[in-house]
Amino acid sequence: MILLHPHRRDRDYADARSDEVMKKTIAFFEAKGKRRLKDDDHGAVWYQDFLDFVATEGIFATMCTPSGYGADDSRWDAWRICEFAEILGFYGLPYWYSWQVTVLGLGPIWMSDNEAVKEKTAALLQDGGVFAFGLSEKEHGADLYSTEMMLTPVGDGTYRANGSKYYIGNGNQAALVSTFGKMSDTGEYCFFVVDSQHPSYRVVKNVVHSQNFVSEYELSDYPITEADILSRGDEAWNAALNTVNIGKFNLGWGSIGICTHAFYEAIDHAANRVLYGKHVTDFPHIKQLFVDAYSRLAAMKIFARRASDYMRTASPEDRRYLLYNPLVKMKVTTQGEEVINLLWDVIAAKGFEKDTYFEMAAGDIRALPKLEGTVHVNMALIVKFMANYFFNPGEFPEIGKVDAAVHDDFLFNQGPTKGLGKIQFHDYHLAYDSLDLPNIEIFKEQIALLVELLMTAPPNQDQVKDIDFLLNLGELFTLVAYGQLLIEKARIDTVADDLMDQIFDFMVRDFSKFALQLYSKTSSTPEQMAICLKIIKKPAVNPERFNRIWETDVKSLTETYTMND
Repeated sequence: MILLHPHRRDRDYADARSDEVMKKTIAFFEAKGKRRLKDDDHGAVWYQDFLDFVATEGIFATMCTPSGYGADDSRWDAWRICEFAEILGFYGLPYWYSWQVTVLGLGPIWMSDNEAVKEKTAALLQDGGVFAFGLSEKEHGADLYSTEMMLTPVGDGTYRANGSKYYIGNGNQAALVSTFGKMSDTGEYCFFVVDSQHPSYRVVKNVVHSQNFVSEYELSDYPITEADILSRGDEAWNAALNTVNIGKFNLGWGSIGICTHAFYEAIDHAANRVLYGKHVTDFPHIKQLFVDAYSRLAAMKIFARRASDYMRTASPEDRRYLLYNPLVKMKVTTQGEEVINLLWDVIAAKGFEKDTYFEMAAGDIRALPKLEGTVHVNMALIVKFMANYFFNPGEFPEIGKVDAAVHDDFLFNQGPTKGLGKIQFHDYHLAYDSLDLPNIEIFKEQIALLVELLMTAPPNQDQVKDIDFLLNLGELFTLVAYGQLLIEKARIDTVADDLMDQIFDFMVRDFSKFALQLYSKTSSTPEQMAICLKIIKKPAVNPERFNRIWETDVKSLTETYTMND
């Protein structure tokens, strides 16, 4: 079964502790029940019960402590982190968020050479501590160049920190806050840790109405010693960006969890509602909405799981994860919005009702594309890879499923963040030529036309400076990479041909949609417009395949999961 189902555990783990963590996390939420889950959401109740559970069971300590600093079964294992993030998203964004910002806060610590802080952090995690990532500022967002957080030398080898940070999750209770700033005398970048309970640390407010405490905090002559400093100069800069690389893919998995829970609720509602003498699920347009939603959701998970293989096998010589990782953040989260929109058209006004999970999901799903760099920021990064992806492939050994119980050490040793335009990828044709299905063949025709556009009518100098034009071109590129990894994972995990053909049904439609948008850009040239029109194609229609997906994959989920009340 592709979708997470709390009552049908069919996951295989390489170790017993991973299985235990997932089962106990599910059991905690099922015991809490939907009524309390929703009451806490509406009341913006700080999730202390969840943090107490995490502390008692040592969950974050197991999942977030690198090998060598905690228990023998503690490690940073992206394969099991994927499912953990999915489970937390399934039960609510606030719980996922407490985990996510802890991951971000830990990044600069584990990347540093400060062994004393590392040992302290491991102990704090074992005690149930949460962490925070003090990067963004009210006036500058995540513009690192413009940070106004300053460390000023006092003269006795110590410093005073002054400045504020904005939109910092867990900022009210973090055991340590990894804070980015500059040396006031040299302008050198630095990362240092502060304690949220210190008298010189002031929480200004929670900037959102939520269970999450998304803080604005101020440091006023906060005393800092060399023992509190994690990194300086280029190392601090790289730690900021590489930390985001570590945490970015979790957003896609949070989206997958939210959409999965919403899907169960929507199919149950529709199957049990009778209009005009028919069950809602008997209407053709409802079947279409559900099949499209399911296909997109399944694709989100298939792609994200394959992307984790590239994260776990990354090295200085193989940095392909730097494309696939932001795609999990950007593409999977925006697909999540699309899934919720489709399901909302099914359940209609029910989606506003305060007792439903859907009411919470509909709001939460909008947050994920905006965090860890907006869609536009991530797309601006992704387009840097486009030339090498299409025209300069490299040779790489084939990567299979990577689910071993090992620490993903490279994630904390990614090195400099430069040279993105030099990264090579394996030939995408290898994947697309390995699976012969009607809609994949149509999609390959669309890809060929996109390549023709890039070769014969590439962006001119004005278009290269036009971020709006490049963003739309980037949407077409992302679909190619998205489809490539879908096919690779389908071969590894033997995804049914029916489902893959149905997935590429919407992929063909999406490719056509973005081609039309590119055609419609003010700056598009006649040559580009002509190719864009050729790209617009209709998917291969197969009613038998559609009905099989409806009966076997979608309708069969009716009344298989309802959260305890």
